[in-house]
Amino acid sequence: MNVTATDLHFADLAQGERAHLTRVEVVVDATGLTLRLPDGDETIWRWSDMRRVRDQADRRVMVLARKGDPVTRLYLADKSTQDYVTQNAKALGKRDQSTPLSKVALWAAGAVASVAAIIFLLVPLMASQLAEILPPEGEKALGDTTFEQIRTALSETGFEDQLRICDDPAGNEAMQAMYASLNPDADLPYDVQVHILDHPMVNAFALPGGRIVFFRGLIEEAQNPDEVAAVLAHEIGHVVNRDPTRDALRSAGSLGVLGLLFGDFAGGTIALFLANQLINASYSQAAETVADDYAHGLLEKANISPVALGTFFERLHEEHGDAEGLVAHLASHPQMTDRIAAAKAAVDLEREYDSILDDVSWLALQTACGGESNVTSDMQTPEKKAWPSTE
Repeated sequence: MNVTATDLHFADLAQGERAHLTRVEVVVDATGLTLRLPDGDETIWRWSDMRRVRDQADRRVMVLARKGDPVTRLYLADKSTQDYVTQNAKALGKRDQSTPLSKVALWAAGAVASVAAIIFLLVPLMASQLAEILPPEGEKALGDTTFEQIRTALSETGFEDQLRICDDPAGNEAMQAMYASLNPDADLPYDVQVHILDHPMVNAFALPGGRIVFFRGLIEEAQNPDEVAAVLAHEIGHVVNRDPTRDALRSAGSLGVLGLLFGDFAGGTIALFLANQLINASYSQAAETVADDYAHGLLEKANISPVALGTFFERLHEEHGDAEGLVAHLASHPQMTDRIAAAKAAVDLEREYDSILDDVSWLALQTACGGESNVTSDMQTPEKKAWPSTE
């Protein structure tokens, strides 16, 4: 429809300077809309410059923007005026390119960089500081809750049950004897608890508050008790350095940032996410190196060859690669070979090492969950066992 005669209507104008609507007179003519403000000023909105703002709550009102003006809005409630605009403003649906895409991309990149800096720099720094001052009872409560979440998440019967803790007295006594032989002398504000869970996953990990968790699959995979002791010593190193607490706080902080950006996460989802993170904990290379060094020292003090840590890594890496289980948890490329080499280098070639458990205790540990042992019937005595060579 071509408008040839002047017509007068009313609309509301928001000029973007403040949250205030100004009632204006709207004169519709062939060139566009002339807006008359209460103070007598006039401004012209040409048909070619008008852009419709979509996705409005009240669809009875037409909201217009003007090319080159990102903040001003004109609210048209009069149906006849809307019809004039629809018929004469041919560029209503056109995208306003007044802001260069390169600038928008730059702003987006800056926003992404800011979020990345918060998640990867600020949150880890704060997590590290909080881990040092977190009260022991709070740290232990976090570990206890996460432990129960892990048992629930890995249960084969669903969320109505929990993964079984292997409670064979002889097997748990053997694990405690192994821990006592390592005899860590760290001054921790809580007792270290070692659990064996009845699950085939080849993995072990530490939780906040001094919990260390072994899966049945790891003990079944081990060729001798010294390899289990080496993994235990490594996890004790993480507990001593409070790496699990830092990791949990870092994950929670990152989830909080992402929740602010993309919407809140339910509490149960956060708990399960933290549980998964701790099962598959990916500590920094420095933290892994420190835990390895601590393990070498504990093994040496207990007269157990540190090579057991390296041979276990090496064999599992050959069998399973880097994608699952203990290899994913304890080892990652490219420093995998360096960690194996470090374990071998920690061995005193002039020293005669012992085994951490005798055959009876090793058998009890392997069957702690009620499974079968891989100990052969002609197994040698501990004094004559030939553990893997350092060469």
